This record gives sequence, structure tokens and C-alpha cells, in this order.
Amino acid sequence: MLTVEGLRSRYSRIEVLHGVDLTVNSGEIVTVVGANGAGKTTLLRCLSGVQPVSSGAITFRGDVITAVPGYRRLRRGLAQSPEGRQIFTNLTVEENLRLGAFLFTDDRVERDMEDAFVMFPILREKRNLAAGGLSGGQQQMLAIARALMGRPSCLLLDEPSMGLAPILVQQIFDVVKGLKAVDVTVLLVEQNAFGALKIADRGYVMETGKISMTGPAAELIADPRIREAYLGI
Repeated sequence: MLTVEGLRSRYSRIEVLHGVDLTVNSGEIVTVVGANGAGKTTLLRCLSGVQPVSSGAITFRGDVITAVPGYRRLRRGLAQSPEGRQIFTNLTVEENLRLGAFLFTDDRVERDMEDAFVMFPILREKRNLAAGGLSGGQQQMLAIARALMGRPSCLLLDEPSMGLAPILVQQIFDVVKGLKAVDVTVLLVEQNAFGALKIADRGYVMETGKISMTGPAAELIADPRIREAYLGI
């Protein structure tokens, strides 16, 4: 579904991605783990069209989209739930969800919203309240639900567990795992390496803008280098 080849990106004159190669197959959950500052968020920003690419190629569902604007990538089925949630705090929960569906005017929008409420029941309870009044975990649920309102075939998830209590982290990871059942492919970026690898099919380890390791998630969890560097074992 998604292929990245030799991807490079820079902020001003400082290059932060140094030739990244990555593949995500349809129906997979693939995670990219690594320390803070490794380039994980920049990678997702390049994929969604927010961050310019210096060189390399991004191919999505058979089409090269390296130079395609972000809103057109969303039309093709590639959506991002960004780091830090970035919800519209002064708008209601329902208004945030409707903004996620800005591409659509059909009757399915209401069904999509109902699906979001089934996935996150607390959002139904708070649908008419300002999103800024939600807890951190509820805001993360809203950010994911808003991205899903765009009907993506591939969802880019950036640090969904950041700043959440352990019980909420598990809830979020359970939701991510459940996206397979609704035919959404997931590329998950996480500092919580153990939690991400537990639900992923495959994983990539990123260090200082490069992919240093890749393999089935179960093998990465068992690798002594990963256990020592990222799992604290």
C-alpha cells in the first residue's frame, strides 16, 4: 500500500531524514519506534504532505505521490492523526469530527460519526461540549476519530500514547489494533516501543534519521539490542 524509497528531508540546511526506506502492506499495522528526535514525526509529516521532501519517492497504492499536495493525499486515502492531537479546542467534539469529514457531503458522514461514537462512547456523551474541556485521553480519542472521518485506507498515527496514563494507553492501543477489522492499514510512530510492537505486525527502528533495524514485531521485541535500548530490559 505504501512504499518509501530513499526519503530525505531537511529543516533549512539541516537534513533530518537520511535516505529512509520503508514499506507498509495492505492490512498491516507497522510501527516505527525510536528515541525522541530520531526523525519519526518528520517521516510522517513527509508522508502526509506537511513537510517537504528533499529527495526520494513516496508511492501510495501504486501512484507516486511525492509532489502531491496533502489534501489530495487525503482524497486518495492517506490520513494523519498528528502528534499532540491538534484538535480545535474552541469547537465542539461534533464540530471537530465534521471537520475531519470536510471532503464529503453524502449521507455516509452521519454513519461515519455513529461509527466514531461506537468506537469511543465517551465522545457521544460529550459531543456538544468544547473539545478543549476533554481530558488528554479523550482528546486523543477525538484526534483518531477525526482522522477516521476522512475514510482513510491508511492511517498515519503519531505518538497516540504520549502523556497518557497506562490504562488509557492500553485503550488507545486496543483501538489501533481493532482498526484491522475495519480494513484500515496503520503506520504507527511511537516512543512506547513495547506497546507499539505488541500490536504491530512488523516494525522499524529509527535512529538519527535512518532505519537501523527492521523485522517482524515479535522478533524485534525478542532482540537483546532492542530490549536494552528501548524496552528497558
